[in-house]
Amino acid sequence: MSNANRRRRWIREEGAEKSKASFPELFFDLVFVFALVQLSHTLASDFTSATVGEAALLILAVWWVWINTTWVTNLLDTEREAVRHMLFILMFAGILLAIALPEAFGEHAMAFAAIYAAMQIGRSLFTAYAFLGTDRGSALAFMRISIWMVATGILWLLGALADFEGRIVLWGLAIAVEYAVPLIRYWMPGLGAAPKETLSLAGEHMAERCALFVIICLGETILTTGRNAVEHMGSGTTFAVFCSAFMSTVIMWWIYFHHGQEKAAEKAESTGTPEAVAHNLFTYGHLPIVAGIILTAVGEDFALSHSEDRGEATHIAAILGGPALFLLGNIWVKVSAGSRFPLSHVIGLCLLAGISAASLALPNYAISLCATAALLVAAAWEYVALHRMSSTME
Repeated sequence: MSNANRRRRWIREEGAEKSKASFPELFFDLVFVFALVQLSHTLASDFTSATVGEAALLILAVWWVWINTTWVTNLLDTEREAVRHMLFILMFAGILLAIALPEAFGEHAMAFAAIYAAMQIGRSLFTAYAFLGTDRGSALAFMRISIWMVATGILWLLGALADFEGRIVLWGLAIAVEYAVPLIRYWMPGLGAAPKETLSLAGEHMAERCALFVIICLGETILTTGRNAVEHMGSGTTFAVFCSAFMSTVIMWWIYFHHGQEKAAEKAESTGTPEAVAHNLFTYGHLPIVAGIILTAVGEDFALSHSEDRGEATHIAAILGGPALFLLGNIWVKVSAGSRFPLSHVIGLCLLAGISAASLALPNYAISLCATAALLVAAAWEYVALHRMSSTME
């Protein structure tokens, strides 16, 4: 069998089952449980404006590794040995990346930058090679991506060698470029932009993969909350805050899965422009949802470990900012999916804004209880609105 024919087998066939996540993909996702735990623990241990900026950049990087890998596994057959081996290598690199996360802006800067760049470049080159000789358009698309990843990889490495301020600038520039180039279809001097809708994506598969990542984030929230509840069980407010934190996680699950996720899957599968829709709904649209869940976990940590404290701006930002980001992300996804504008989520945001106005006079545990109540109002409002709409249509 020629090399081209062997590589052709790495690509998902047109008639193959593309909607369900494979076991190798689920195995790969386990790495990101560790990465998310590392991120939330780092934020909770030192939540300053500088640390928040660093963590935001790291969240962007972790999400970018995961979502770009999801695009690749959407196109390649993960039941093939070569593709599995590529995923296993990425898993190992991802574990090393997660280990470096807490000190990414310190002594592990070079390790973090080198591993991140190697994962992005290596995966893109592998995919370009897989399509070489079988699908010229897709091969060229991933060659463009590889070239851009090499360019930003240099920025990551230079940032690791720079002082702290220089690192922030260079890494911020690198991640900004990486997020921007898909919007201009990986434009290159002399070559222009890549043709629209080059890749043969399965929208339902993308929707399921992102939904599973949201579950991973929610699961990490439960793990973090449970660990902190055990450590602070002596406090009189611990049980109430724990119940509130668990309820907020369930409510976030409901807000995302009860209506939005199904609509996103339908939109992604039925559209005639799958690449554009996938970028809008999943590549960018799910980022605030994921960031909101991580920040909510940090806020719940503060509500448990500093339950009686009040007036801490950083604590308030985490406790209320997480649910706010989550609601904003769901508005984005639901509107992009063609659903009716979720007024309920705006009501939830208004309630969170009202809580923030009074938060300086409230202890952390009370702010956390109020934030959960705001999410509950948003979820209940949406449920009633959808029920009434369904009854009217009948």
